Amino acid sequence: MKIQSTAGLSFVLVLLFSSSWAASVQNHEDFLQCLSLHSQNSTSISQVIYTPNNSSYLPILQFSIQNLRFTSSGTPKPTVIVTPSHESQISTVIRCSRTHGMQIRVRSGGHDYEGLSYVSELPFVVVDTINFKSITVDTETRTAWVQSGSTVGELYYRIAEKSKVLGFPAGFCPTVGVGGHFSGGGYGMMLRKYGLAADNVIDARLVNVNGEILDRKSMGEDHFWAIRGGGGASFGVILEWKIKLLSVPQDVTVFVVDKTLEQNATNLVHKWQSVASKFPEDLFLRVTITRVNSTRDGEQTIQASFNSLFLGGQDRLLSLMQESFPELGLTKEDCMEMSWIESVFYFADFPRGESLEVLLDRTPLVRQYFKAKSDYVKEPISKNGLEGIWKMFYEDEAEAAYMILTPYGGKMDEISKYAIPFPHRAGNLYKIQHLVYWEEEGEVAAERYISWIRRLYSYMAPYVSKFPRAAYINYRDLDVGVNNQGNTSYAQASIWGFKYFKNNFNRLVKVKTMVDPGNFFRNEQSIPPVSLWRKKKGD
Repeated sequence: MKIQSTAGLSFVLVLLFSSSWAASVQNHEDFLQCLSLHSQNSTSISQVIYTPNNSSYLPILQFSIQNLRFTSSGTPKPTVIVTPSHESQISTVIRCSRTHGMQIRVRSGGHDYEGLSYVSELPFVVVDTINFKSITVDTETRTAWVQSGSTVGELYYRIAEKSKVLGFPAGFCPTVGVGGHFSGGGYGMMLRKYGLAADNVIDARLVNVNGEILDRKSMGEDHFWAIRGGGGASFGVILEWKIKLLSVPQDVTVFVVDKTLEQNATNLVHKWQSVASKFPEDLFLRVTITRVNSTRDGEQTIQASFNSLFLGGQDRLLSLMQESFPELGLTKEDCMEMSWIESVFYFADFPRGESLEVLLDRTPLVRQYFKAKSDYVKEPISKNGLEGIWKMFYEDEAEAAYMILTPYGGKMDEISKYAIPFPHRAGNLYKIQHLVYWEEEGEVAAERYISWIRRLYSYMAPYVSKFPRAAYINYRDLDVGVNNQGNTSYAQASIWGFKYFKNNFNRLVKVKTMVDPGNFFRNEQSIPPVSLWRKKKGD
């Protein structure tokens, strides 16, 4: 059809928009009707469905959002939020979403750094697993079943309820949800002793693309392999994990020692790079870099904060530090002995003596605007290289910037890079998490701070892993690559896929092809099925 005028074109566009909008509304209504019709109990499912017309919709959507970048009026919001209370309701949501062309985003704790668990450009449903928080601890078998909506803090609480000598190597932040945390790997203070959270998952239950509930035996070993470090959002909706609980001593030792540039921080960080991965596996010593006020009035400086968990007593720790890292000058006065669960409080910045119940509070500890990136370091960064980082930390945008250096070695060197999809094992001295926070609202401010962290990331290129420049999926970063909207290609997905998973990406693609060939479970960084790639290539 030939358009004769701009008025005619406008009329056609309005017609198309109206048609699209009407179809979207109809789709939405059909989806809701489908949920009601196919639910085993239509009354109960109606109580866990929230649409924008419901007064609880926004509070539920925003409750667990950690990153304020995704709270603006322009951020795409779900057509429907479902907070299922029964497994069958998740099956129903999947079947109805497939039938009516709705995308699914699954949220556990809301900590996805790029908001992919609750944001999509396409019409979508959020399945919020907040009601799936049952935890069953068995001290005799040293195992626990943990539902996917549970937080790390809730898990630690339930373990501590039953035992003072059992723990689990999950993350620092108590409000992180285990559904996403375990499926991406899961770092914690005991990774040098026991590896990642995902290394210690021994069974799981999920809902697959057909709405069927599977455990390890019925899903098969390939599928089970993929969800432990490959990102569960590509392979189904995780219902619960079975984990093995691990021994911790009655008393552990912690310390935090802060050193500024004037107190030899550059030389200390340089030396730390060569010793931290070689310590005995019971000793974890990480470094946090940030800018602080100097002792000189009106001036600022760079601070390196050395914080440690030692699975043992302070006398043994002091001996190890004197032997391997005497330059830090650790003293008995710097050290505190406490129980393992008290160390969880210590590193979460809860006051000592605080009631254990604080771990059950799911309210985010802080809500800020932020952007994050990750890197892996294989050779020590030179002193000149470190000084270049310090220079960038003096820039205006770095007022609330951090670099967190997490040591490897120990168990992380022993586990095969193919054991689970997470491949970053032997050969890495440490991992870096780059973070920048800000308080100003709006896109202009966001662009300024994000531009700063991208410049820092560019500066770091000569000093970190290469071919590929590796990254950690739980520190989600869409800058490393995104899928095409809709059904992406293998080539497009491999841009980011090999950074997160290295050669394990190819096995993940094969598993995806087997369990979700139609690519129903997808997002900007989901694993693509190879069948779609071949079809697209042949078109």
